[in-house]
Amino acid sequence: MTRFYFVRHGKTQWNLEGRYQGAHGDSPLLATSFQDIKLLAQRLQGINIDHIYTSPLPRAALTAQALDYELGNKIPLTKIAALKEFDLGILEGEKFVTVEQKYPHLIWAFRHDPSQYQAQLVQGESFAEVIQRTTKFVVDLARQDAVNRLTLLIVSHGGCLTAMIKSLIGVPLHLLRQDGGLSNTSLTTVDTYDQGKTFHLIQWNDTSFLQRHLNKSDTV
Repeated sequence: MTRFYFVRHGKTQWNLEGRYQGAHGDSPLLATSFQDIKLLAQRLQGINIDHIYTSPLPRAALTAQALDYELGNKIPLTKIAALKEFDLGILEGEKFVTVEQKYPHLIWAFRHDPSQYQAQLVQGESFAEVIQRTTKFVVDLARQDAVNRLTLLIVSHGGCLTAMIKSLIGVPLHLLRQDGGLSNTSLTTVDTYDQGKTFHLIQWNDTSFLQRHLNKSDTV
């Protein structure tokens, strides 16, 4: 068995402000996010993680580095371009409320029915493009685990993680968002027993260890 732990980066200033934050936008982690990362590390204590892979975008990379530090600073860590968030084109940095007024159907599709999302309208990246680059990376990792004993941790972003994980477990495109999004600093667990031919969801969007009430800005 190869086990994958997927972590969404810590909450950022733009998450708090309700702004779109994709592959070409970034904002600092909130001070409270580092406490959340410590709590996540406590949840992972005692688990032998063989490698951490992270998106190179600062909000994800810093989350990964802080988590590695809290876990003893001994786990190999690699930045992977394929784990970047969606390229959101002209939406980058814009407030949710503004974009929803201008592109109501587009945003509804992104959040509820990805099969109807028309990325070209905002000069962005399609679900198919994101799914192809992210799932290829994960499947390749699983194929390389000849003894089926690795435990790997991947730090990335809410949009691309949701698309990636749901695709890996066989959810069709129009249903990818049926369980909503992933919360900041959440933990999702997926196993494969056959070197990446099939994947099995063990736990989705676990935030129980954060010990606080989450609101909409933690998940959107």
